[in-house]
Amino acid sequence: MTPHSSLTRCQWAENTFDQYIRYHDEEWGVHVHDDRVHFEFLILEGAQAGLSWSTILKKREDYREAFVGFDPEKVAHFTQQDVERLLQNPGIVRNRLKVDSAIRNAKGFLQIQDEYGSFNSWIWNFVDGKPVVNHWKEMREVPAKTELSDRISKELKKRGFNFVGSTIIYAYLQACGLVNDHTTNCFRYRELTASGQ
Repeated sequence: MTPHSSLTRCQWAENTFDQYIRYHDEEWGVHVHDDRVHFEFLILEGAQAGLSWSTILKKREDYREAFVGFDPEKVAHFTQQDVERLLQNPGIVRNRLKVDSAIRNAKGFLQIQDEYGSFNSWIWNFVDGKPVVNHWKEMREVPAKTELSDRISKELKKRGFNFVGSTIIYAYLQACGLVNDHTTNCFRYRELTASGQ
């Protein structure tokens, strides 16, 4: 039971476990401007491919530890020995392609930082610094990907990233607040739009 149990939420966050509800209430759709948090969500959303978000959320703290606080500089310098160590870690998704991609994406992430000063500047430029606010009444209206996520996915792939397909990137954009996809009846929709989020 959460202290906010009487509030109306997006349907995907109803009748689930506390950590999931807290994620919806406190994080999902909130503007992210911290590069380390951007990197965290890129790793986590990539790890989710083919799995449920609840599975990844339950492993989040293990991921934080395994990927040294989601520090892209440190992850970019992981060696083959680090990969083998991670593949023995039951706290994360032990998929070689996903582990390799986190390292590869860390290198691409650093290149974007070098080029633009921060990953945050680069990514928010795609929405002209303001979130896309949608007005969905029901979850079934929410798309799995859009022209925006197609464009960003293509650009990231061109820069050598992987596990950044359009659907993964759209989930990342929703998580980091570049897109507000809370349904209009959700209490967070009103809070985030009222605060300019």
